[in-house]
This record gives sequence, C-alpha cells and structure tokens, in this order.
Amino acid sequence: MLEQFILQRLRQIVGNDNVRDDQSSLLAYSYDSTAQFQALPDAVLSPTNKEQVAEVVKVCNEHQIPIVPRGSGTNLCAGTTPLEGGIVLLFTHMNQILEIDEKNLTMTVQPGVFTKDVFDAAAEVGLFYPPDPGSMHISQIGGNISENSGGLRGLKYGVTNDYVLGLEVVLPNGEMIQTGGKLAKDVAGYNLTELFTGAEGTLGVITEAILKLIPQPETTKTMLALFHDLEAAAQTVSTIIANRIIPVTLEFLDQPTVKVVEDFAKIGLPTEAKAVLLIEQDGAPEVVERDIDTISQLCEENGAFDVQIAGSKAEAEALMTARRSALSALSRLMPTTILEDATVPRSEIANMVQAINDIAEKYEITICTFGHAGDGNLHPTCLTDARNKEEIARVEKAFAEIFEAAVALGGTITGEHGVGAMKLPYLHLKVGEAGIDVMRSIKQAVDPNKIMNPGKIFTTPKTEVHLNE
Repeated sequence: MLEQFILQRLRQIVGNDNVRDDQSSLLAYSYDSTAQFQALPDAVLSPTNKEQVAEVVKVCNEHQIPIVPRGSGTNLCAGTTPLEGGIVLLFTHMNQILEIDEKNLTMTVQPGVFTKDVFDAAAEVGLFYPPDPGSMHISQIGGNISENSGGLRGLKYGVTNDYVLGLEVVLPNGEMIQTGGKLAKDVAGYNLTELFTGAEGTLGVITEAILKLIPQPETTKTMLALFHDLEAAAQTVSTIIANRIIPVTLEFLDQPTVKVVEDFAKIGLPTEAKAVLLIEQDGAPEVVERDIDTISQLCEENGAFDVQIAGSKAEAEALMTARRSALSALSRLMPTTILEDATVPRSEIANMVQAINDIAEKYEITICTFGHAGDGNLHPTCLTDARNKEEIARVEKAFAEIFEAAVALGGTITGEHGVGAMKLPYLHLKVGEAGIDVMRSIKQAVDPNKIMNPGKIFTTPKTEVHLNE
C-alpha cells in the first residue's frame, strides 16, 4: 500500500481526477485477458501528457514503486497484470494522432490511440497501416508496440516492429529519449527502437511513436478452402508458400473452431469441413487474379473438396470478421479459455498441428486450433475451468509439451502474444540460459531498481523455473 505522502505527490502531478485508489477501480485493473493471474495495484494513474509521465516515473523510481504501463488490457500472457502491486499507468488521455506526414509516409501517435483508429486514419488519406491484431478495435498502439503484436496480415506485411520508425520513451529514471525518426536508413548506434519494441513495458514507458505507412493496395480478394482432412489443410499451407505465393492472409481453423465461430457469427461457415483455410490476397488486379487462381488450384490438388471465393466486399469482410471473433466465440463455451501461440517454420505447420492433437488426446483435454498458419503462428486454445485443479494441472503439462514440440521443430514459444508471466517458465527453451542472462543484464543496466513491469519475461536466477525439475 502506498504511503499517503507518495500518493499525494502523485495526485499533485496528474490531478485528483486522474488518480484512482478505490477498491472497484483497483479490482478492474488487477487482471488482463489472460485471467489466470490477478493482483491488485496500489493506484491507477491516467497522466495527460508525457511530462506528467516522466514525473510519475521519477517518484516511483525514487521510492522503488512498481509501474505497469497498460493499454486496454487485451494482453494474453499476463503482461499487464500488476503482480507486485504499485502503479498501473493508463493512457486514456494520451490518445491523439499527432500528425500524418504524407510526404514521408509516417504517422505520429500517442500510446493510447486505438489500433483501428490508426488504420482508419491512414485509409482516409489513401495510405495503409498493415498490422492488425485480432483485438485491433479495442487494443491500443502503445500495447501493440510493447508486445510487438502480429495479426492476420503478418504473412505478407510483417508485424508491428516492421512499422515502428521511432519512439519517445521515458526511462525508469524519468529521463526521456527519442529513438529513430522519419528515416529510411539509420544505423547510428544500437537499434534502440527495436529494443523497446516488444520489451513488454519492462524497460520504459512509450509516450509517442512514429509509424510507417505504405500505399493502399489496389484490390483484394478473399477465399475459403474446405477440407475433409485436417492434415491436408495444414500441408496445403506449406504447398502455397513453396510455390512462392505470399498471400496477405492465410488462416487455419479446425472444425471445432469453425462450428463455434459459425454459431457465434451466423454467416454460413461450412461446419461440415474438418478444416478451413481462409485466404486473402491484395495488390494489382491482374496479380490478385492470377494468385487466387493458382491458390485455388493448389488447394484442390491437395484435397480441398470445395473452394469458395467471396463475391463481394461485404462477404469478404464478414469472413474476416468471423475469423477475428474466434477467441470471443470460444470463450463462451467454458469458464476458462487459455489461448496460446506456439509458432513454427511454415514448412512444419502440418507436423505442429498433429503434435497439438496428439498432446490434447494424451492429456484428455479440449484444444481447438486456429491461427495465422501462413507465418507458422498457431493458436492452440484450451477450453477448461480454472476451478478444476486436476484438469488445470493436465492443461499446464500439455502446453509445456506443446512449447517443447514447437521449439523442437525450429519454432518458438510465442510468435505474437509475448512472454509476460504466463510464458516465463518456458523462455529458456527458446533462448537458453545465456540468452536470458543477456536480457537480464540489459534490464539491470536500464532499470536497476526493477520498477518497470516486474515479474515479467524472466525471473531472478534463484526462482527460475525449469520444466525438467
């Protein structure tokens, strides 16, 4: 609990109306979309500008008070849960698009801008911001940058990191730095922009970002390929990429996911299919037409029993919206939904899907699988009940094996959700002990008092968790 004189200093910085310490407010910010981790903060602050952020951080550093920067709380790895109490820092008031520079194809934003608003603002001037996490309607750009969020268009266009040109960051000592800029080239020293992108709020507070925009594609086409065999659908993903076609979107949904999404969205999804590929391509009309024709042929050659091409923009948007609703639809079925994102090389998709199914059967749990198959990013999603301790123990063992299987196939424990608290025990599987030591050294150098989002990504050496113990 914060001492009253510290709380008073914070009130003086951000104003009484921007400090909440009542029980209901603290409870609302004690968890994120992960739901398995919960801890009460001591206060919730909503600064109105970067100067206030810097002053708050200085006070917290002086008194070694934890700070958890938080957007909309859509995080899926317990990355925005205040596990050690302290301050939750919101950006409700810092939600402005500061500039759209059409000459340099950039947009400068504050961290509290919703991702969909970034996309829409770019579209209004004929430009395109490609990153599109499934939560883009409610997630904030500061959170996207902190997690290096991916999305449905990641296969062709990349992830958030590929569109962050520069950052303004408040360091743990309260000093402010600018990294990068409106530049096509910049190799002046370490790439600090990339260091803070994906750092999950453990190294500083992002107060401004310069984003890269690109020209809008001329046209888009969307299609569904239906399969009676799940493995054939997974193999088709590898075949499409092997033929050197890179769609915008190449999504995979297994039958349980399709059924739940159709029940939720009611747009006529083919629930008789064991697996569905949702494929989108954009670009010049002649290129899109050629690619869609080739992809259709490849799907049929690999066992698709039906290939459907959206006949209108509305139909295509309905399909994409349905896919984005997968998590929401699945969450209706059981009290607890655990969504993961094991990622493998594209060529290993079929093997990874089989491994997930085998592990689910071994531990007698329900796992629905969907995800960005084109870039190897699968989302095995377990429907369970956290109150069933025996089942949860099996779920934890199953996911540990899923992560091990992903790494064994040349993959990683997380492709876009981050490490946070949930993946912390598994980080060594991917980066090794030496890699963790390097990260810990960076953390120590930048944040010696360990006030920035403590308890995330890695633990102290004494409490490091290993799966083989």
